[in-house]
Amino acid sequence: MSAPLSPGATIGIIGGGQLGRMLAMAAARLGYRTVVLEPQKDAPASQVTNGQIVAAYDDPAALAELAERSDVVTYEFENVPVEAATRLADQIRVSPPPRALEVSQDRLTEKTFLNDIAAQTAQFEAVSSEKELAAALKAFGGQGVLKTRRLGYDGKGQHVFRKDRPADVSAVYASMGKVPLILESLISFDREISIIAARGLDGTLAAFEPAENVHRGGILHSSTLPAMVAEETAKAARQIAFSILKALDYVGVIGVEFFVLPDRSLLVNEIAPRVHNSG
Repeated sequence: MSAPLSPGATIGIIGGGQLGRMLAMAAARLGYRTVVLEPQKDAPASQVTNGQIVAAYDDPAALAELAERSDVVTYEFENVPVEAATRLADQIRVSPPPRALEVSQDRLTEKTFLNDIAAQTAQFEAVSSEKELAAALKAFGGQGVLKTRRLGYDGKGQHVFRKDRPADVSAVYASMGKVPLILESLISFDREISIIAARGLDGTLAAFEPAENVHRGGILHSSTLPAMVAEETAKAARQIAFSILKALDYVGVIGVEFFVLPDRSLLVNEIAPRVHNSG
C-alpha cells in the first residue's frame, strides 16, 4: 500500500500508553479510526481508541488480527519486538519501518549508525567485561556514562563515573547485571534540544522548530518552544534529523535528541522512532 490514508481508515497502534492515547486522539481529530494492541486492559489509550486487542505485542494471533482490522500499523514506543514488527510488515504497511526499531533498541547499534551517516555523538565503547570497562574509562579520562545497551529509560540502567567521585569499577560493573553495556564519554553541554521531524511516503520532509528540554532525575520535566539556540544550530539539527530519516527510508514521525555544545555544535544523544514527549 503506497497511497495516502483516506479519512475513515483505521490505524493500528502497537502500545497503549500515554503516547498511544495522544496518537489516537490526534488521529480521531483527522477523521481516522484506531485499534490498539496492548496487553494491559485499562491502558491510557484504551479509553479513547475505537478498539483494543488485549494480548502480548508478539502474540502471532493478535498481530494477525491487528493486520486484519487495520489499514496501516504504527507504534507508540520503541521496544516493540523487532521480529513481531517484521512479521507484521509482511502483511501490512508498518510505519516507521522495523529497521528503525532495530537501530534504536541497541545503543551501540544506534551510535554506530549515526556515526556512519556523519551525525556526531559522544565517544563510546562497547563493554562486555570489567576489564573492558576499566580500559574504556581510562580512555575517557576516568569519566563516562555507563548504560545498558538495551532497555533502560528515564535515567534507569545507567551509572555516571566522575573523576571527583571515585567509584568501585568492579562493584558498578556487577550492579549492571550480566547484560551488554556501552560507556559513553561525559559531555559538557549548554542545553538539550530535540527536533520532531517527519517524512512522507513521497519522501517529503518536515520538522518543527527545536524544543529546549529540561530533565530532572533523568525524566523530562519541561519542553520550551522555540529553543534558545542560534538559527544555524536549529538548521543543523533539522538537517541531521532529515539525514536520519532518509538513511532509514523512514515514513512517519521521529524525535531526535541533541546536546548543544558551548561552540554551538551538536551531538546526537538518541533517536526515538515514534511520536515524542517533547512535541
